[in-house]
Amino acid sequence: MKLRWSHAVMYVRDLDKMLRFYCDVLGFEISDRGPVFPGEDAPEVVFLSQSDTDHHQIAFAAVRGDGPSTTLDHIAFRVESFSDVKEMAKRVEASPDATGIDAINHGNAWSVYFNDPEENRVEVFCDSPWAVKQPQIKPWDLSMSEQELRKQTEDEFHSEPDFQPMQDYYDEQRRRHGK
Repeated sequence: MKLRWSHAVMYVRDLDKMLRFYCDVLGFEISDRGPVFPGEDAPEVVFLSQSDTDHHQIAFAAVRGDGPSTTLDHIAFRVESFSDVKEMAKRVEASPDATGIDAINHGNAWSVYFNDPEENRVEVFCDSPWAVKQPQIKPWDLSMSEQELRKQTEDEFHSEPDFQPMQDYYDEQRRRHGK
């Protein structure tokens, strides 16, 4: 059985602020919403998606209150290209509700991390052309071009264990899994 990431549900304090951020800045759409269970005082849950094949990729339940922060480390969204990562970085940099923006090079992925309005950590990433043993965390400058980041990635990671073209890594994974 193969599992693929489906969705995350987060407890939130300010549902309207979170919806504005995730819809207006990150580009999600509300796919459904309603009370968690019948009754006047039932908390609302709101489902969001960008996918035509997934009812929801993330959902918010307005039950967090003033208690401790979430135990969730981060949620991650894969995008198709480096230009998509750069576009998301521009969006979050322009948002007054995003904080803690970090551009991270994992060697195998180029990411922008940020905190949403309630300080949940979010990662938006694309694959790099290479595979490299994880974990790896090196900063990159958001003003870099894709060519500059490719060169930086190769220069910084080429001596790391298992550094290889991403396609070779995927080919080996398919062989190992009999496909």
